[in-house]
Amino acid sequence: MKRLTAFTLGGLLCVFVSLVLFGNAVVTIQPKLATDPVSRDPDDPAIWVHRGDSNRSLILGTNKAPTPDGALVVFGLDGKIRQTISGMDRPNNVDVEYGLKLQGKPTDIAVLTERLQKRLRVYAIAADGSGLKDLSAEGLPVFVGQSGEQAAPMGVALYRRPKDGTIFALVGRKQGPTNGYLWQYRLQDDGTGKVSARKVREFGRFSGIGEIEAIAVDDELGYVYYADEGDGIHKWHADPDHPDAARELAHFGRDGFKADPEGIAIYTLSSGKGYIVCTDQLVGNSEYRIYRREGEPGHPHNHSTVLKVFCGGADSTDGIEISSVSLGPQFPNGLMVAMNSSSRNFLIFRWEDIAKTGEPQLQLRAP
Repeated sequence: MKRLTAFTLGGLLCVFVSLVLFGNAVVTIQPKLATDPVSRDPDDPAIWVHRGDSNRSLILGTNKAPTPDGALVVFGLDGKIRQTISGMDRPNNVDVEYGLKLQGKPTDIAVLTERLQKRLRVYAIAADGSGLKDLSAEGLPVFVGQSGEQAAPMGVALYRRPKDGTIFALVGRKQGPTNGYLWQYRLQDDGTGKVSARKVREFGRFSGIGEIEAIAVDDELGYVYYADEGDGIHKWHADPDHPDAARELAHFGRDGFKADPEGIAIYTLSSGKGYIVCTDQLVGNSEYRIYRREGEPGHPHNHSTVLKVFCGGADSTDGIEISSVSLGPQFPNGLMVAMNSSSRNFLIFRWEDIAKTGEPQLQLRAP
């Protein structure tokens, strides 16, 4: 296990960020450990939680490169590589969801975007965490009828609708229109135990400034958040059948970022409370801005307050993921994983270090 015993130079510089210019002091957090490096270019992480033994949970990450180097890489909580699924054509983002019914059996899945092939790839995660198996050898085409980079998938997030367990993939792309930048697909059994995808809606406003890649879904509350690079964070209903599904609920985080708003993740607490974390993609030492999941009192879609800004030495962070589940003695209150460009790996932070370092003190999930 590779432990980090000293801050990077970038981490030290965090301490001296100007309050006058940016409004929030930046807290420096030391990662608990770093994963093994990937061969080319890490991009986006996801976390799979083992139901029976949280110590056997997994971290998944993409190695963003053309075939044959493009890969989905699976790590243990010790940061060591457990499996590499190679031969992908520039895989971009990956997400995990639980309990997709395949031939009547609930199956945990990982879904990633394969950008140069314009499709999704779906993998079954073994219940014991021993490995991943391909459920879509030919892939699932997305953005059919689009051309060029408007057909090239990048971001993906999965949503499991609480009322019926239906699982959807929400997909962003390299370029897109002012309205309908994201497309949403229902994932289901194709009748043979493999996965098929049916488009159910187009949604999402886009500023036209950068692109939309980072997407996160709050399954419990039913919201999707996405980062509009150069123009903050948007919030919509995740359920395509919600009566208000066509209306944007919030647009926040439009001020204070020094670079692009990027990776988004959610730390859940009870009663709908918790935190939304969004990356400020700085070269050398990215920062992470924390907002209230529940919004302001009486205003659940007002996420204007920045509770804390922290950094931890990760370079040009594209993707992050957070779990609030206790993941063994090293991560009793969950963890955050952040892509680290310079070392071609992922940094892993304990949530209690994020929550309890600096002011204000943030809440931990009750055991």
